[in-house]
Amino acid sequence: MSQSLINTKILPFNATAYHNGEFVPVSDKDLAGKWAVVMFYPADFTFVCPTELGDLADYYDRLQALGVEVYSVSTDTHFTHKAWHDASETIKKIKFPMIGDPTGRISRNFGVMIEEEGLALRGTFVINPEGEIKVAEVHDLGIGRSAAELFRKVQAAQYVASHDGEVCPAKWQPGEETLSPSLDLVGKI
Repeated sequence: MSQSLINTKILPFNATAYHNGEFVPVSDKDLAGKWAVVMFYPADFTFVCPTELGDLADYYDRLQALGVEVYSVSTDTHFTHKAWHDASETIKKIKFPMIGDPTGRISRNFGVMIEEEGLALRGTFVINPEGEIKVAEVHDLGIGRSAAELFRKVQAAQYVASHDGEVCPAKWQPGEETLSPSLDLVGKI
């Protein structure tokens, strides 16, 4: 990525997802008006990917309680997502849409496409209801992510969005003290 995606609007896309036993259309318009997490992973039927998706599936109800929809994306087809869902006990836990991106358009839109391999890097994006990217995290293929940390980041993003002038310090958890940046704080933290 040559420039940060933070605070940019997501680009238009149309795709097909495997969701709740059906193939369903998904587009950028489905993300509008609510908080969303878009989680890219390299490929179905691999090793680190099911551990991450299973972890995210365990947090899905908690994210839904915050008004967040989750979308996983790989460059596999929606047909492959169904086959993986049918074959893996871990992937059977998934209740969120699994988007197929065989052309790589969505992966390119988010700057996570590995062109020479036709796969996506491990990218996680938190998008606000206005369609702006508020969190962008990209990992090398061998480094798995934590749904617990993602959950905390979503809570912090939502808090900052609803509390003008306040920011969340490192490791902030709901109910803990925030900061109100001002000249009085310079050099005192």
